[in-house]
Amino acid sequence: MADLFGIFGSAIGPIIAIAGVGYVLATVKEIDPEPLNTAVVYVLAPALVFHSLATTQLEAATLLRVTIGIVAFTAVMWGIAELVGRAVGEEEPALSALVLVAIFCNSGNLGIPVSDFAFGDLGRGTAVLFLSVQSVLMYTVGVYLASRSSGSAGLAGVRRVFYIPLVYAVGAALLARALNLVPPEETATMETLRLVGDAAIPLMLLILGIQLARTDTAAAVSRAWPATALKMGVAPIVGLGIALMLGFEQPTVARVFVLETAMPAAVTPLILVIEFAGSARTEGVLVSEYVSTCVFLTTLLSIPVLTILIALLQSGVVI
Repeated sequence: MADLFGIFGSAIGPIIAIAGVGYVLATVKEIDPEPLNTAVVYVLAPALVFHSLATTQLEAATLLRVTIGIVAFTAVMWGIAELVGRAVGEEEPALSALVLVAIFCNSGNLGIPVSDFAFGDLGRGTAVLFLSVQSVLMYTVGVYLASRSSGSAGLAGVRRVFYIPLVYAVGAALLARALNLVPPEETATMETLRLVGDAAIPLMLLILGIQLARTDTAAAVSRAWPATALKMGVAPIVGLGIALMLGFEQPTVARVFVLETAMPAAVTPLILVIEFAGSARTEGVLVSEYVSTCVFLTTLLSIPVLTILIALLQSGVVI
């Protein structure tokens, strides 16, 4: 029990405190998170990704394993979510919304800070890689599912992936490593990138708190439990199974991979649903309300789930 309190205080508590500031700020002030989100997406997150991947101690084989693991996790969760959704009688647009919630984790706003606090620099680097790969999947697979929920193909939206600076930051970092062109960490260039990237983590948490404060959950709570159960109950088990199958050489990388798959529902699918199926309804509830409710519930439940999971992972009981 003492260990759980210690883990909560060191890994989860700081996250809740910073997100809580954002939540309170949004309740007492009219604040638009979009400019903050724009700064993260176009400046801070790319700097974080480039610096982390360019200086990571992860071997190329490990990078490949993590990438394969994320793709496999997404595919398995998609299949499970489709089966469960149809079994409980969900139809479009709710079915695609359920799948979106189940397969995409909040690996940015929450995943990076939690992994950083729980597993240090290696945890942070692994979480950044997870975010990078998942971001590409969000703007390809995610766009397809959001478009499907509105009854249209909408695959033209997939080209948005080419407008995400984070994708280019990944490519630039990997190319610089391959050509041995990464400047020493003590140079002004790398220090600047590190400073800018470090600013992404607290700002991500503030944005998370602001978004949760703006979420109206009352209308869709009764509909959100299947997706919530998949996200917080099934996803970590699938993540653990994939991590064991891939056989990561570094236990910390495997543990962070499992931790990332246990993160609550991501916020980006909500943005995709609003854009591609904004007026779609399921039994009188807007699909956007359904997704936002799932984000709220899974984030709330993640507090005890992540605390216990971190304790198990740090102790070596799980992996």
